[in-house]
Amino acid sequence: MPWAVANALITVASTALGTELHARFTFGTGRAGWRQHWQSAGSATAAYAVTSAAVFVLHLVQPSAATLYEQAVYLGAAGLAGIGRFLVLRLFVFADGRTRPTTRAMGSSPAGRAGAQVSVLSPVPAL
Repeated sequence: MPWAVANALITVASTALGTELHARFTFGTGRAGWRQHWQSAGSATAAYAVTSAAVFVLHLVQPSAATLYEQAVYLGAAGLAGIGRFLVLRLFVFADGRTRPTTRAMGSSPAGRAGAQVSVLSPVPAL
């Protein structure tokens, strides 16, 4: 099976499963709807393009690259694309107002008397 076809099949299957698992467990939003699946598919398309381009560039630089090099380049590009996809899912697809800054109304608390405050409700965890 050509690597581009295998890459496409893995991308489609892992996107559908990953979107559902992220919705249920990572971001706790329940089942993923059609909107989340389509947005996730868009980020997966970008990830597919990145991994395909990485292997294509490898073959331009080293036309007879060994399988070990192909695997290393593909896995490195897939890892970077995966980090990018996670950030897209976190910040846009499953955000639903949980990661957006909010302003609090001035109230009777000392912080409220000082003025409006901006807080992030779900900070991104440190790696």
